[in-house]
Formats: sequence, C-alpha cells, structure tokens
Amino acid sequence: MTGGGFHPGTPELLDGNAAYARDFDGAGMPAAPARRLAVVACMDARLDVPRILGLRAGEAHIVRNAGGVVTDDVIRSLCLSQRALGTREVVLVHHTGCGLQLIDGDRFLAELEAETGSRPSWPLETFTDPYDDVAESILRLRSSPFLPHKDHIRGFVYDVADGRLHEADLPAARRD
Repeated sequence: MTGGGFHPGTPELLDGNAAYARDFDGAGMPAAPARRLAVVACMDARLDVPRILGLRAGEAHIVRNAGGVVTDDVIRSLCLSQRALGTREVVLVHHTGCGLQLIDGDRFLAELEAETGSRPSWPLETFTDPYDDVAESILRLRSSPFLPHKDHIRGFVYDVADGRLHEADLPAARRD
C-alpha cells in the first residue's frame, strides 16, 4: 500500500480478468475489425466507447488519448489499422466537459518544464470547444498522406449530461 490511503487496484483487476477468462469465447477472433471501423476517442473514464456506439469485441479498433485529438501517434495507429488490417471508416468521439478544455496549455507546459527541467516535444492539444476540435481533427485526418481511406470520416461530440452523440460538421468553407 502506498501513502495517502491509495489502494492499488491490481488485485481487483486480476480478479476481474479471472472472471472474464472463465467465460472467454474470443479465441480465434481475427485482429481485423469486423465492421472495418476505427474509432478515435477521449480517454475520459466517463466514456464507455463500445457501449456508446453499440459495439462488441472484434468490431472496431478503438484508439484513445487525452481529448481524443488526432496526433502523430493516432495517425500512426490509423495508418496501420487501414493499411494492414482493412479499416475503411473513422469515427471521432470527443465530449462535453473535457478536462483539456479547463487547462491553460502554456501554463501547464511551463510548470512541467519548471518541475522536470525540460519541455516535452509533444503539444498538449488543449481546446475550448469540442465541436471545433472535432472539425480540426477531421481536417488533420483528411490532410494526412499516410491514410488512404478518407471518404468515411465522421466526428461526434458525446454529451456527458444525457449520453447522446451530436454530429460535429465542418463549416462549409472547410469541407474540401
């Protein structure tokens, strides 16, 4: 046990895995997702991405990070997903009340640099409006030379208050 009353959850996680393994029926499931779908979503613990989208194991690749933003690593994952494992559609899921909306990126990075002595090479990717950020992420995907399949990219904002998805459309001037 560590200080501050924190109790590591690993024993409970292993118990959960044992229960999962008792009823496991996924042996032989292919690595390529059955729906040929890749989802990019925020890592926020409130988002149960498979349930939100009605997905089951084996139907989609799900890539998660802080904010669900399209970074170089997300493009790397989608490149492999499309080129090696046959996905053809990308769905972005951002959400209301995202922690990245509350952080002053410059201040956060300055504090990190002051504490560690170095500034990270990666951008923090904070934003103020999840709809605008979805639009930016769609544009990043469409402009990537590494993704061959860009015809079926859609973005949504999940409302943490009611559980609904709302499509984030690109402004007409930015669709092409």
